[in-house]
Amino acid sequence: MVAKSGEAHNWNTSPLGRPKIVDDQYRERLKELMSHSPKDLGYSFRRWTAQWLSKHLAKELGVEVGVRHINRLLKEMGLSTRPIPVEANELKHDNNANRLVINDLTEASEPNPGLWQFHSIN
Repeated sequence: MVAKSGEAHNWNTSPLGRPKIVDDQYRERLKELMSHSPKDLGYSFRRWTAQWLSKHLAKELGVEVGVRHINRLLKEMGLSTRPIPVEANELKHDNNANRLVINDLTEASEPNPGLWQFHSIN
């Protein structure tokens, strides 16, 4: 097209492909959002999802980016919306934790009949 219009010498002035809409400001804000809880911004949930990051950034910066692209950007930054799995042996005793960890159970384990006594209260 450029050659037909007599502008072959300006072939490099119009970049090819989709325009780049994610700039450094967008990336920095995405990184900043990931370092804070959504609750800090008035949302009712504790963890970001790519969908909510996309919605929030569209409202805040006016740039609409799809969920897949948000995940791609997070991966490039070494971030993820997925929780980090915690190994049972890495758990520390925490009075505020609402977790129950049961270790050392084997298939051959049989319950001790003495532990399963029930008494009715009348």
